[in-house]
Amino acid sequence: MLSVPYENTTSAAHQRVSDLIASASLEIIPLKGADSKVAEAARGTTVTITCSPRFGLERTLEHTAAARARGYRVVPHLAARMVEDEQALRRFTARIVDLGVDDLYVIGGDAAEPLGRFGSAGEVLDALSDFDHGLRRIGIGCYPEGHPKISDAALLEALLDKQIHADYMVSQLCFDSAALIRWIDEVRARGVDLPLRVGLAAPIRIARLVELSLKIGVGQSLRYLTKQHGMAGGLLLGRSYAPEKLLLGMGERLVTDDLGIEGLHIFTFNQVDVTADWQRRVADTGV
Repeated sequence: MLSVPYENTTSAAHQRVSDLIASASLEIIPLKGADSKVAEAARGTTVTITCSPRFGLERTLEHTAAARARGYRVVPHLAARMVEDEQALRRFTARIVDLGVDDLYVIGGDAAEPLGRFGSAGEVLDALSDFDHGLRRIGIGCYPEGHPKISDAALLEALLDKQIHADYMVSQLCFDSAALIRWIDEVRARGVDLPLRVGLAAPIRIARLVELSLKIGVGQSLRYLTKQHGMAGGLLLGRSYAPEKLLLGMGERLVTDDLGIEGLHIFTFNQVDVTADWQRRVADTGV
């Protein structure tokens, strides 16, 4: 049952939200046991495997191979600061292409210092453009609610530079539909035309979302949670986060699709079963 703010949302908007949820990609962190959690996602789901200083490129490759063996479409993440040199980049792309992967998500990464010559996603994108890597699509990150260490002006400049070699962008966690729309309108007006995959948190209990953010080290998500209106009350009352509310809050802009949204990227925090149940529930009953 819809809450009051969405009672006037059109059936077309509801259908669009349902379609986006059904086709969402699910982000998996390659922790111990994560390969078995992938199996909880519906067949046909796209899963993305993260890359971090804690686990390195090899762990990303191992979990990419395991997910591909189960028949999933997989999009590995590649953190620029974890790539030693161009030969390492060529080896990584060759291995994922051999696994049947044709899509790569390139980020800067969270390492305090680069492992080698690459310090940013832009540098990796430039290097990828110099050889025939066999990939069909390349994605990059974007930050609708800003970045704690990078100015908005620098983020926009980097996005404009990177889109030359990219095919889509994925937004960092966002909990405010109005803020997301403002950001999209602004960057579109400034020349960013990449299709957007909206990054949303999984539909898990708010307390659990905070706990997992701390445990896994996703500091920015916790920052967004603590500043979001109503989240504190939900935390105290044991409520679950409802990602569909952000989408419904975008209303008819989703239907006209002038925002250039191609899909959703769900930060599951490895709560794949809960996320998959939510997707099935929406498919069965709508939003």
